[in-house]
Amino acid sequence: MDTKTFADLGLSPKVQAAITAAGYPSPTPIQAAAIPVAVTGRDVLGIAQTGTGKTASFVLPMITRLEAGRARARMPRSLILAPTRELAAQVEQSFEKYGINHKLDVALLIGGVSMDEQVKKLDRGVDVLIATPGRLLDHFQRGRIMLMGVEILVIDEADRMLDMGFIPDIEKICRLLPPRRQTLFFSATMPPEITRLVSQFLKDPVRIEVAKPATTAKTITQRFKFCPDGEDYAKREVLRELIRNGNVKNAIIFCNRKRDVAVLYKSLSKHGFNAGALHGDMDQSARMETLDRFRSGEIMLLAASDVAARGLDIPDVSHVFNFDLPWAADDYVHRIGRTGRAGREGYSASLVSAEDLKLLKDIEKITGESAIWLGEAPTEEDYAQGGKRRRGRSGRGNDRASARGGRREGGREGAREARHGHKEGHSPQRAEEAADRNARSRDRSQPVEQNHKPEVREQPRNATHARTSHRHAEHSVEKADRGGSRQGRERNAEVNAKPQRERRPDSWADAPARPEGKKPLDTPRAPQAKPAAQPQSGSKVGFAENIPAFLRKPPRPLKQPPGGR
Repeated sequence: MDTKTFADLGLSPKVQAAITAAGYPSPTPIQAAAIPVAVTGRDVLGIAQTGTGKTASFVLPMITRLEAGRARARMPRSLILAPTRELAAQVEQSFEKYGINHKLDVALLIGGVSMDEQVKKLDRGVDVLIATPGRLLDHFQRGRIMLMGVEILVIDEADRMLDMGFIPDIEKICRLLPPRRQTLFFSATMPPEITRLVSQFLKDPVRIEVAKPATTAKTITQRFKFCPDGEDYAKREVLRELIRNGNVKNAIIFCNRKRDVAVLYKSLSKHGFNAGALHGDMDQSARMETLDRFRSGEIMLLAASDVAARGLDIPDVSHVFNFDLPWAADDYVHRIGRTGRAGREGYSASLVSAEDLKLLKDIEKITGESAIWLGEAPTEEDYAQGGKRRRGRSGRGNDRASARGGRREGGREGAREARHGHKEGHSPQRAEEAADRNARSRDRSQPVEQNHKPEVREQPRNATHARTSHRHAEHSVEKADRGGSRQGRERNAEVNAKPQRERRPDSWADAPARPEGKKPLDTPRAPQAKPAAQPQSGSKVGFAENIPAFLRKPPRPLKQPPGGR
C-alpha cells in the first residue's frame, strides 16, 4: 500500500490525536487497507493472520463515524461480537485508548459478571456495545435490549466463532439487526461455513487480504521436540528442560484440556517455577486478574487452554510452548501468534508424541513449512504408527463391559479371561481353557438333586393366605440363595420341585424345628375358620410357618362393617 501514515486514512483529527498520543507512528498493512474503506461506510471482509492489528482496523473508523449522533436507551448504535470474554475486554480497552478525546458510552456484555450493572448501562444508552453472543442473546430474550438501532456490526475472529459453535447464534443476531447497516467481518481463515456466512450477511464487501490464510509470522522461530514416551509426566519433564535451557523471559504454555492446564500449573509450581493458569472453568474476575499479572510480569509462565489462544494482545511474550499439539491445525497458527507480535522476535516449541505425528502433518500442510526438530527426529516407523496409539481411558470402558459380561457368564474366572483376552488377544487354547472354567463355575452353581426329599408345604387356608404364603416362600428361598448364580434364581419359580435344604432352628423364631415325618404336598387339608396362633409341639409344620419371624407380615386387621359398633 502507498499510504504510510494515519493522516492519509481519512480519520478524524480527534482520532489522529489519540493515535499520536498512543505512540503509533504508522499503520500496519491490514490497517492501511481496511480503514479507508470502513470510513466510507462500505462492508469489509478482512483476512489477516493474528497479531497484525485487526482490532484497530475497525475501532478507529468506528470512532470516526460515531462522532455524529447520540445513543438512545437500550438501543446501541454499534455492536461488536467477540468469541471470548478476554477478547471482548481487550476491544473495550482499545476504545478507551483511541476514544480518549470522545465521550462515547461503551458497554461490555460478557458472562461471569453481574447483569445488573450491564442493564444500568444499557438503560442509559450506549454508543458501542461489545458482547459475546451468548450473553447478548440472554439480554435480548429478557427484553433488556433492542437491536433495531445498530448502524455498524463488527464480527471479530469469525473462524474462532465457528470453532466454538457460535455460528447459529451469529445468524440469529444478524436477523435481528436492521438490513441497512455496515458490517465489518474479520477472520484469520476462511473455511466453507464462514464463506457461506459472508455471502449471506455482507453486501458487496471489499475483500482485504494482506497475508496468506493460516500462515505464521516470519519473525517466529518454530521448533518441535519428539517425545517417544507420550505419557504426560514424561512430557512435563521435557518441558521443564526446555524452559531451563531456553533463556525464557515469559511464556504461554498451551494444553488441549482444561484439566491438563490445572495439572501442569501444579507441576510447574511444585518444581519452583513462577506460574499461573488460565482456562474456561475459572470465573471472570480470576481470569482477568491472572492476565493482568502476566502482562505486568508478576507471572513468568502461563499455562492456558485455547481460551487464551486468539485475540489476546500481550505485546512482549518471548516464548510459546505447545504441551499438546492442537487438534485443529488452524489453532496452531493462533497459538504461536501470541509471540513475535508487532515485528518482534518470537520463539515457539511444540512437544510431539508418536500419536501426534498425524496432527503434525496437518500443521506442516497448512503452514507450508517442514518441522525442524530439537534432538532426534521421529523414525519412519514412528510415522507409520502415528495416530494409532491413544493415551487415556478411551479403551477401558470396553474392557469393563467385557469383564461384566464374563462375570454374568461364569464368575470371576470368566471376568478375568474376558478382560485379559480383550486386551491381549489370547490364543484359541487359552480361550478354550477359559470356557472350561466358565462351565465348571456354572456347574458349581447348579443344585445337587441327590439325597434330597421333596418339600412338603401346608395347604393354604384361603386364596389370600395362599398368595401371601407363596410370596413368603419365594422370599425365603431367595434370601437363602443370595450368593448363588442365575440358575439359583430360576429355581425360585419352581418351588414345588426345589429340594429343601437343612435348616438350623432359628432362635428368634417362634416356630420349632421341622419334624422328620412329612406328608406330600397334594394331601388337602380342610380349611379352618381361624388359623392357629402357634403350631403345637409335634404338629405338622408347613413351609410358610417355618419362615423366621422378621420375614413374616403382620396379619391384616379385620374390616369393620358399615355402621360399626
